[in-house]
Amino acid sequence: MSIINTTVQPFKANAFHNGKFIEVSDETLKGHWSVLIFMPAAFTFNCPTEVEDAAEHYAEFQKAQAEVYVVTTDTHFSHKVWHETSEAVGKAKFPLVGDPTHVLTNMFGVHIPEEGLALRGTFILDPQGVVKTAEVHDNSIARDVKETLRKLKAAQYVAKHPGEVCPAKWNEGAKTIAPSIDLVGKI
Repeated sequence: MSIINTTVQPFKANAFHNGKFIEVSDETLKGHWSVLIFMPAAFTFNCPTEVEDAAEHYAEFQKAQAEVYVVTTDTHFSHKVWHETSEAVGKAKFPLVGDPTHVLTNMFGVHIPEEGLALRGTFILDPQGVVKTAEVHDNSIARDVKETLRKLKAAQYVAKHPGEVCPAKWNEGAKTIAPSIDLVGKI
């Protein structure tokens, strides 16, 4: 069963954010666009490169009125030390969410039971907490956050413009499509 167009279920988790421990919940994800980026674990090899990529584009997410949440199966305590000891992770100004009980990894379908880790999953939620995009892949393949930004902007565009769709490779400002019977077989 697909998670697309489902509402995030109630949860509470601890996170490390800008030098403090905070609580993140389903309510935290509402009222703005949210991007959840699941990673296997802190102190791994590919994960810091992805945190750094998200950090380098964080201002663009904020400009799009979206918050980024990096989630691993570690604790918020591990995230504090990871943030303090990794130059790449130290750039993060967004919450690093701990999911040691695997509530979030199971909710989003990215839990690897035999490893106790998460697959690399990226989810974009609208301000009501409804999942609009989902991407999950093998842990050996790191993501490019520019594509996540593109998908975020596409999701925001179609939310504001019902009846329009964003074609392949759509970028902000590009032409969209208004589906109609007249277009069938002509694209």
